[in-house]
Amino acid sequence: MANEEKRVEKTPAEPAPKKGSAKGEVQGAHEKPPAADAKGGGAPQGAASQETAPREEKTVRRKALRSVSAGIAHINATFNNTQVTITDLKGAVLGWSSSGRMGFKGTRKSTAYAATVVAQDAARQMSAYRMQELEVRVQGPGSGRESAIRALQAAGLAITLIRDVTPMPHDGCRPRKRRRV
Repeated sequence: MANEEKRVEKTPAEPAPKKGSAKGEVQGAHEKPPAADAKGGGAPQGAASQETAPREEKTVRRKALRSVSAGIAHINATFNNTQVTITDLKGAVLGWSSSGRMGFKGTRKSTAYAATVVAQDAARQMSAYRMQELEVRVQGPGSGRESAIRALQAAGLAITLIRDVTPMPHDGCRPRKRRRV
């Protein structure tokens, strides 16, 4: 029952007429031939018409939801937004959420409450995968760092590791000019 198959019948679609084409113009090779009229003109007698030909059947496989026991939560907390992406251990994205997706606009996107709601939504998406353990990687200086971690923990996910992956220069490029507030 893991791989369910569903048969879909494919019907030939008639192409849309080109701009500026009239009924009297010559038809191209990709278009349907005209239907046979009552006097017998049209397709030769030995050829099968398109309407009587058997229809093509195409099998479509549905992807079954897999069970993932452990994953990685990437929390990107900037000054303007908070994004939570949950992946498996290989890095394939299983679910994500952000403050803007949850309906927060403007300065409300950068609050700790918005980060809590975002993390709860991302954790709710993981219930389909039966995930139990999470490794958390936090990036950025935003106010939603700790509240997002607490929300993931409150959702029933066991946090095994918290790592700060904010990029820090080792005397690399010249920094931006200092912000005056």
